[in-house]
Amino acid sequence: MKALPITWTVSSLHTVCDIVRGITFPASAKQFEKDELNICCLRTSNIQREIRWEDVYFIPRQYVKQDAQFVQIGDILMSMANSYELVGKVAVARMLPYETAFGAFLSAIRPRDVIFGQYLFHFLRSDATQHEIRVGSSQTTNIANISVRTLSTVKIPLPSLNEQKRIADKLDSILARVDACRERLDRIPAILKRFRQAVLAAATSGKLTEEWRNETGNDNPWRTVRLAEIAHIQGGVTKDSKKQSLNDEEVPYLRVANVQRGYLDLGDMKIIRIPTTKLNTLLLEPGDILFNEGGDIDKLGRGWIWEGQIERCSFQNHVFRARLYDKKNQPKYISWWGNYRGLNYFLRSGKQTTNLASINKSMLSELPINLPSSEEQTEIVRRVEELFAYADRIEARYHAARARVDKLTPAILAKAFRGELVPQNPDDEPASVLLDRIQASRAKIEATLKPKRSRNKAISATDRN
Repeated sequence: MKALPITWTVSSLHTVCDIVRGITFPASAKQFEKDELNICCLRTSNIQREIRWEDVYFIPRQYVKQDAQFVQIGDILMSMANSYELVGKVAVARMLPYETAFGAFLSAIRPRDVIFGQYLFHFLRSDATQHEIRVGSSQTTNIANISVRTLSTVKIPLPSLNEQKRIADKLDSILARVDACRERLDRIPAILKRFRQAVLAAATSGKLTEEWRNETGNDNPWRTVRLAEIAHIQGGVTKDSKKQSLNDEEVPYLRVANVQRGYLDLGDMKIIRIPTTKLNTLLLEPGDILFNEGGDIDKLGRGWIWEGQIERCSFQNHVFRARLYDKKNQPKYISWWGNYRGLNYFLRSGKQTTNLASINKSMLSELPINLPSSEEQTEIVRRVEELFAYADRIEARYHAARARVDKLTPAILAKAFRGELVPQNPDDEPASVLLDRIQASRAKIEATLKPKRSRNKAISATDRN
């Protein structure tokens, strides 16, 4: 811990707060409706940026063994067992719509009178503290566990109560603005998605080039064609290791995961062996249009064009290739049509079960396409790419701004707990006074526990006699 202001001190969590572990109960006790015999019980999934009350359990009151296991206003609830990324997550109980307990994977961190609750909350959510807690957790295959003992030893920098409140108030004010900025920024991806969809709607309806047609006098009517009329459609290679030979040529191939809606993801390419007698018919050429057979609904008919990114590349049997007969037709226009206008056709025509859908070659062959002249297709592609490039630039700026905003909260919190966020007030009590109060509080707790320990020893001695 870096040097702190002279008026500050350092203490352990167990001296400034009580840490209470939650209740255990059998799975059969879980109920989802409240009645007069049940109480609410919070779980780790309820601990988000705030406590989520939309999805809570209700359990019989009998499983609460001590009053301390009821949530109190101002409690800081921490996830003590979760995935490594989520363990240690905290939220403050600012309101209680029900009489509420908390499960065994949670702890209530309850501030004592030597610490301001919101100051403690901000400290626990800081990156440095979260990292310390996670590093100190024990881990199994997928779950990290924080023990009360480990949490108790975490060191916390302490200014006077007055300065704690000033720091907490300042953090509340600044971080609220940071959160508001983040929320406004996070609207941008949805806006850009709607923008791109609107561009494709205009492009495939003729509205995008309506002015161009009037200016150029290009009044060639759009005609409706089936995909099979303008392109040769073929399924890809079936992956069957038993039928592969070492004499076959080894080439990369596209899978459904590689063929996304409007782009190709070539980050994870697989290799397959194809007989040389079939290879030429199964290699991709620039301008080939790819369509997915389906699977999950979002994969149905999605696709993009091949632009020769990899030399000698093939495609699997769950991906269809459409190769245009007339090279004046624009592959991008056809693919945009399939991704935007074609989706409803695929949903209507494809074979569907729960959450799954697929199309076959015959259905894809019948895909109806409104086809303008090749000159207008070229203009449509030019305009769409120009508008998409504009959206891409905005998206890049969004990501850069979002990254800067994401760095603000940890930087501000770190500054706060170094004593650099608000000025010190010489009229505040010094660290020594606060430390005396902490030690007095600890001595009081020890004095309370000592008679209990003495009684336990006496009982144990009696048992031995």
